[in-house]
Amino acid sequence: MSSNGEIVLPQGHSGRRERLPVPQPEKSDVNFWTYLKKCIGKELSKITMPVQWNEPVSLLQRLSEYMNYAYLLSTAAQVDQIETRMSFIATFAVSSLAANFKRMGKPFNPLLGETYELQLKDFRFFTEQVCHHPPVSAFYADSPEGHFKFHGSVKPQTKFWGKSLEFQPIGVCSVELPKRDEVYTWNNVNCVIHNILVGSLWMEQVGVMDIVNQTSNHRVLLSFKAGGWFSGGDDLHFVEGFLIDEKKTKLRFFYGRWTSYFCSVDIPSLEEFLNASVDKVKPDASNMPKHAPIDLCAIPNSKVLWQVEPRPEDSKAYYNFSQFTMGLNELLPKMENNLCRTDSRLRPDIRALENGELDQAAEEKDRLEIKQREYRKQFKGKKESEWWTPIWFEPTKNAFTKEDDWAYKGGYWEGKEKYQVPDIF
Repeated sequence: MSSNGEIVLPQGHSGRRERLPVPQPEKSDVNFWTYLKKCIGKELSKITMPVQWNEPVSLLQRLSEYMNYAYLLSTAAQVDQIETRMSFIATFAVSSLAANFKRMGKPFNPLLGETYELQLKDFRFFTEQVCHHPPVSAFYADSPEGHFKFHGSVKPQTKFWGKSLEFQPIGVCSVELPKRDEVYTWNNVNCVIHNILVGSLWMEQVGVMDIVNQTSNHRVLLSFKAGGWFSGGDDLHFVEGFLIDEKKTKLRFFYGRWTSYFCSVDIPSLEEFLNASVDKVKPDASNMPKHAPIDLCAIPNSKVLWQVEPRPEDSKAYYNFSQFTMGLNELLPKMENNLCRTDSRLRPDIRALENGELDQAAEEKDRLEIKQREYRKQFKGKKESEWWTPIWFEPTKNAFTKEDDWAYKGGYWEGKEKYQVPDIF
C-alpha cells in the first residue's frame, strides 16, 4: 500500500514458464456427449474419464491456485483498521476463484497419499490427499514473515445434470492472522458449467459466501449472482455484498466480478449512486434495488482492492491456464531430488499429458488406478481409516464452524525426507 493509501498491485510471478511444452489436444465432441449421457445424476469423481478431457494438473495443484494472490493476506495482516483487514480477506477469497475462469478441463483425481508442495517468495503451500472414499484434500499455507496461516480441506463433489456440470467444493477455509489474534472462516461457492450438450460452454460461480471474523464477529456476505440463460450477459460473474459489524450495521459495500476485479465503497456513496436507501437491504445484497452490474470504479469514492493479472497471450491454446498455473507442474533441474516422491509433479500420467503423449498418458492413468485398486484389495471389508493414516494431517472439527476439517500436524518442510512415504506412482 502506498503512502497516499492507494493499493499497489504486485508484479507477476517472474522466473516461471509462460506456456506448456505442447498445446492441449483436440477433443472428440461426439464421444464426449455419448459418454456423458451415461453419467447423468452421478458423482463424476468416482467415474474414470478419458484422459483427453483432463487438464495436466492434479486437483491438489489446482488447490494451490488459492495462493495466486497471497499478497492480499500479507497486506491484511499489516493494516491496523479492522474494516480494512476484513476487506482484504474477502478480496483474497474472491480472487482465489479467478483461475477457474474458462477452465473446462477436469483435473486428475489425486491418488490416496499424493502430495503437492509449492514455495514462492511470499508463501509456502502444502497439500495431501488424506482420504479416497470420500475423496478429501487437506491443505496448509503460511508466509515466511509469519503474517498468516491459511488452511482447510476440500471434499469435491461433481455432478452432471444433463445440461450442466456442477462442482461443489465442500469444506471450510480458515485464515489466521497471528499478530492480530484473529481467525476468519468461509466456505466456497459452487461452480456450474452450462451448455454441456448444446451451444457454447460457459461457466459461473453461484451462491453466497459468508466470510466471518470469528474474533470480532464482523462478517462479509457476498452474493455470486447467477447469469441469464445465455453466456455473455451483462450480469455474468457479478458479485456484491456488504461488510457488517457485530450489530449488523453496514460498514462497506463490495462489488465486482470474480473474473477480473473487486472494489469497495462507503455506504453514503453507494446510496447516492443508487438514489435509494440500503437500510432494508439484506447483508448479502440479495434484495438490492434493481441496478445493472457496476463497472470498475463506477461508484464515486470506490477503492480498487484487486484486479486480475493478465493471462499469457496464447493461454487459450494451453487449457486457459493463468501465468500462475503454467508453472504448477514445471519440474526444474535438481527439483526432483528435493521433492517428496508422492508429489504431483512426479505423476507419469500428468507429465505425459503435459507433453502431448496421449496414449502414454492413458496407459499410465490406467496403471495407477489399477495399482491403487490392487493395494486396497488386501483391506477388503475394512474402513479406510482402519488401514490408512495420513502423514501430515489429522481429522478434526473446525473450532468455530464445527464442520469436519483436517489439521496440519507440521513437520513436512522441516524433514519430509525422514518419512516413509508410500510408493503410489
